[in-house]
Amino acid sequence: MEIERIRALLEAVAQGTLSVDAALEALRDLPFQDLGFAQIDHHRALRKGFPEVVFCQGKTPEQVAEIVVRLAERGRVLATRATEAHYEAVRARLPQAVYHPQARAITVGAPPPAPEQPYGVVLAAGTADIPVAEEAALTARMMGVRVETRYDVGVAGLHRLLVHLPLLHGAKAIVVVAGMEGALPSVVGGLVRCPVIGVPTSVGYGAHLGGLAPLLAILNSCAPGVVVTNIDNGFGAGYCMALIVQGALSRE
Repeated sequence: MEIERIRALLEAVAQGTLSVDAALEALRDLPFQDLGFAQIDHHRALRKGFPEVVFCQGKTPEQVAEIVVRLAERGRVLATRATEAHYEAVRARLPQAVYHPQARAITVGAPPPAPEQPYGVVLAAGTADIPVAEEAALTARMMGVRVETRYDVGVAGLHRLLVHLPLLHGAKAIVVVAGMEGALPSVVGGLVRCPVIGVPTSVGYGAHLGGLAPLLAILNSCAPGVVVTNIDNGFGAGYCMALIVQGALSRE
């Protein structure tokens, strides 16, 4: 049925009864691939500018491998929250797949070339926050954005952050990953003019409540321009940062 709809659209374009723009608009809802256990959205790149990303947590290695293989037939792939077992299943079918252990992610295909300007920055308050920060950085890079990273620059030693002010002032968006009390996004938000995307992590002691304390702290930030993702959501933050940087690129 989807092939017939696409054929009808193409014939209408060829006959001049439908504009190319109108055909593209119609294709935004076409099509998906039914694997039984998953419905793969192959046209997400057309609608959103980036292909569907695979969230591996909760999926079996075999399910992840099948989804990644189908997506890889059409372009580059990013799979997040992946274990080594997920990766081994994917690599058995796609030897070119790469595992990024710190980001806990699998990629197939190289990131597109990224221009030097504009760029985004990912900061991690502490070393324990790096896995979430790496997920954010990898996501944005796979979307074709230049990303600079600076880690272990939390408020316990603010001088470690301040030496990077020139870099921060040149960024179009900054992801700030912080566990414990979640203070760093507010500090950064008070220093720069670009959007700051705070990511609370589940790293901390008991009263930290598995990330709830920094989540509420960032939500209550008095620094303008600070927004927050869900706990440990490096992917969401990296995706949002990439959209902001790409928007800046389109205006330049």
